[in-house]
Amino acid sequence: MRSIELVFDDSTDSAIRADWSRLADAGLPSLAGHSSPSNSPHITLAAGRGLEFSSPDGSWRELPIDIGFSGAVLFPAGAGKYVLARSVVLAISLLELHRRLHQNLSGALPLTLPGAWTPHVTLARRVPAEQLGAAMELLDLRFEGQCTGARLWDSGTRTITPLSAPGPAAKPDTDQLDAKVPAAAPAVEPIPKGLAGTP
Repeated sequence: MRSIELVFDDSTDSAIRADWSRLADAGLPSLAGHSSPSNSPHITLAAGRGLEFSSPDGSWRELPIDIGFSGAVLFPAGAGKYVLARSVVLAISLLELHRRLHQNLSGALPLTLPGAWTPHVTLARRVPAEQLGAAMELLDLRFEGQCTGARLWDSGTRTITPLSAPGPAAKPDTDQLDAKVPAAAPAVEPIPKGLAGTP
């Protein structure tokens, strides 16, 4: 699986990591326990096993962009379990960046295409239904942040390649992107389609 992701400035990155820590401290599922460099707060713009991407000049000219978080969204993750994520407000600047990106790529999963995309930042995976209420009580779901960079994550080679000025969580890779990025072998499953958002 390959994915193109937005990463955050230091303040926003720290706020999301604080969410992870509060969940973990309460004994709830959280991404806090995943120490991989790829496990940093992000918004996935496109993902696919055969994702191919061209990067013309000006691809990331909107960055940095302001991001609003409002409410939460749940994605099914097996019987009686869910992915818990912060819902991202569909601002015009974010939608325009997403639309232009998809004009220059192929092989993206349908759920990441314009018109079907649900922008979010994952907080926890496989949360039992009976723990969702406790998890939600720990979160201040409305705040403002900023995306400052973009990156390519390749789970087949387990590498991160910056596509623009890196945010705090981006990790430089020795291989630079050319005009086209070849497809990699699948390594992870896509996140299923989201359920109704929580206000």
